[in-house]
Amino acid sequence: MPETFIPSGITDVADAIRWAAAEGRPLSLHGHRSKAGLGRPAQSEYALDLSRLSGVLDYEPAELVLTLRPGTLVSDVEKLLAASSQMLAFEPPDYGPLWGGAAGRGTIGGAIGCNLAGPRRFKAGAIRDHLLGFTAVSGRGEIFKAGAKVVKNVTGYDLPKLVCGSYGTLAALAEVTLKVLPAPEKTRTVLIFGLDDAKAAQAMSAAACSPHEVAGLAHLPEAIAASSGVAYVAKAGMAVTAIRVEGTDISVKARCEALRALLQSFGPLEELHSMNSAWLWREIRDAAAFILPQERVLWRLSVAPMDGAKVTAAIRAAQPDAAFFYDWAGGLVWLCLPPAPDAHAALVRGAIAAHGGGHATLIRAEQAVRAAVDVFQPQPEALAALSRRVKESFDPMNILNPGRMMAGH
Repeated sequence: MPETFIPSGITDVADAIRWAAAEGRPLSLHGHRSKAGLGRPAQSEYALDLSRLSGVLDYEPAELVLTLRPGTLVSDVEKLLAASSQMLAFEPPDYGPLWGGAAGRGTIGGAIGCNLAGPRRFKAGAIRDHLLGFTAVSGRGEIFKAGAKVVKNVTGYDLPKLVCGSYGTLAALAEVTLKVLPAPEKTRTVLIFGLDDAKAAQAMSAAACSPHEVAGLAHLPEAIAASSGVAYVAKAGMAVTAIRVEGTDISVKARCEALRALLQSFGPLEELHSMNSAWLWREIRDAAAFILPQERVLWRLSVAPMDGAKVTAAIRAAQPDAAFFYDWAGGLVWLCLPPAPDAHAALVRGAIAAHGGGHATLIRAEQAVRAAVDVFQPQPEALAALSRRVKESFDPMNILNPGRMMAGH
């Protein structure tokens, strides 16, 4: 186990990082370690535990702005916002159980570092679209701020977007400000039964291009639907395509009726209301169908929505027991495969390259596999060189989460 520093404030964080930079001692940054299985294995003998940097600093419901420390649990934030009928619109997923961990242990800082977002992403954007500002400590041990506590801020570089998805390799967050939004009054989900992957992509495209403001589009092949905890889905005995609608009661009812009329030619239809609808979208958000078995490899593919069926067909031709489902109108594919020394990286990325392009992220595999395989999509050399320069400007001694995203950096 690495020796761990547990700071209680930003000054402690800066002191620890300055010591590490002076001594050339890399630090592994983490909160509650709910995402320790994501990315390449840590390459350091010292750790910086930021879990004590938690708590809400300022919440102004009328202004739709929330300022808090990065170690705050997402589950606690969601409870706070729900009391004011508000929400984190990017719908942060809870991936802890995918690696055998407990649910509800993810932090806001972890969600920002991994740029996580759930099924509403294609409508509301990712967390980088909701982070207004932050205070952090660079790899030099310098405290700096970026952005502001207002929605309209156009001054300087857009550093909030840069730190999202940086996996703690650029700076240690100490304070963040997020934009929040009103929670919908009602939620319903229109279900279409029995579609194959290609036909489901067409149905989701029709819904997405309609004027009915859908807030979730997913397709579950028969085997995945059967694993759902929602009876209407699990007992269907066939594939299920789900289309979520949110808003006021009258509006949701009218839009669902319009969607049913629009989509009736695709197949049999049904609706989920309230609790059942919320349950289904939590399962989709958290990739719950793939929690077990833990030894299976898990990938997250980003492709053009209409290309997803071609990509999965190519993969299944080589790996018939591949399991998968689609989110974001088909643009996000969750793919589960049997264990392999290379996690089937060549097969997965080859199929994507051959059918329209995109990128693949290895979500779950043995530690030795994650150390040997490119967990994130390899970058073209020009982009990789730019990434290295950005890393060097924030962390010239390469002490913050070295190797978490790519070998040596």
